[in-house]
Amino acid sequence: IGAFYRSAREVGGDFYTFIELPAGEVGIAIRDVTDKGAPAALVMATTQGLIHAEAARINSPSTLLQKVNGVLVPNTPDRMFVTCLYLKLDPESGHVQFANAGHPVPYLATDDGVGELRATGMPLGLLDGSSYELKEARLGPGARLLLHSDGLAEAHNHDRDMFGLPRIVKTME
Repeated sequence: IGAFYRSAREVGGDFYTFIELPAGEVGIAIRDVTDKGAPAALVMATTQGLIHAEAARINSPSTLLQKVNGVLVPNTPDRMFVTCLYLKLDPESGHVQFANAGHPVPYLATDDGVGELRATGMPLGLLDGSSYELKEARLGPGARLLLHSDGLAEAHNHDRDMFGLPRIVKTME
């Protein structure tokens, strides 16, 4: 597992975390709050605390996102929301369960090519009672999984060209 983070400002709204789970699994959450700066960082800190508090107790990624959403809806400022992908990985078997709350899809590269791990769900903090689709996958030997925020696709080079999703897929290939 490798990780990289660079904030757009001194504090930002993107964040990731790794959580050691009781059964030897690893919870991985990657999130992005609308807006930037201190308000986004506060919403992100709240989301971080909620995910950490519930991850060891709630086995299903979709149920975890439902629980976090239920707390965030009445406690998030208007026009602010959180996209979040929560993934539970069993490092021994490569089995993955995941749910997605409006976050950019992860890419899985195998010998057969690059595919997307898609699951549907509304961003957190927007709509009370939202449900989150639970999906599963397996990471076989040599597979590479990329979890990212929209900042990767939206990054610009010195000529102001955006990196874009096609280049992400090409890089994964």
